[in-house]
Amino acid sequence: MKISVFNQEGKEISQTLLPKEIFDVPFNSDLVHQVVVSQTANRRKVIAHTKNRGEVSGGGKKPWRQKGTGRARHGSTRSPLWRHGGVTFGPTKERIFKKKIPKKMKRKALFMVLSAKVKNNLLILLDKLKIEKVKTKLMTEILKKLPSKVESSLIALPELDKNIILAARNLPHIETIQVKDLNCLDLLSFKYLIMPKDSIKVLEETFLK
Repeated sequence: MKISVFNQEGKEISQTLLPKEIFDVPFNSDLVHQVVVSQTANRRKVIAHTKNRGEVSGGGKKPWRQKGTGRARHGSTRSPLWRHGGVTFGPTKERIFKKKIPKKMKRKALFMVLSAKVKNNLLILLDKLKIEKVKTKLMTEILKKLPSKVESSLIALPELDKNIILAARNLPHIETIQVKDLNCLDLLSFKYLIMPKDSIKVLEETFLK
């Protein structure tokens, strides 16, 4: 499968052949859904937490004697029956939402999403992506000249490039990621995928070996 290669000026300068093993895989929505659900669950942060009767403060002394008062017997003010007492069956930080997915399934789903990007003309391949200074303005000028403009885009870099990362971080709907860290959830969160041509080699080395 051939795809156009653009320069940073947005002009088509050549074409390159994409590896079929990565960019020509039939789409299976069930598999992709399963992988995305697992990745979403694994990223979930457990914030809600209520204290049980063993965690709230106070309650060291028995409120009143066991018998003779005419009132119900109580052993601690930390009981859930009391105001400021512990919470029964409330949400806690100990909850686990993580799901395990085999590596082969994650890799296959990734290839499916990459193939879908190509088929829908949402993959933009560049001969190179470099800026001399860490300037958001420079990054914006490059993006405006590409077919994606400044729309929702994920920039996949073949290696760590601090200039690109810092220049793009203040742009809304634009994120950067290293190719070796590509995954279904991030790809589906953005409309376009922008990659320098060197990223294809890194993709092959990372996911086909």
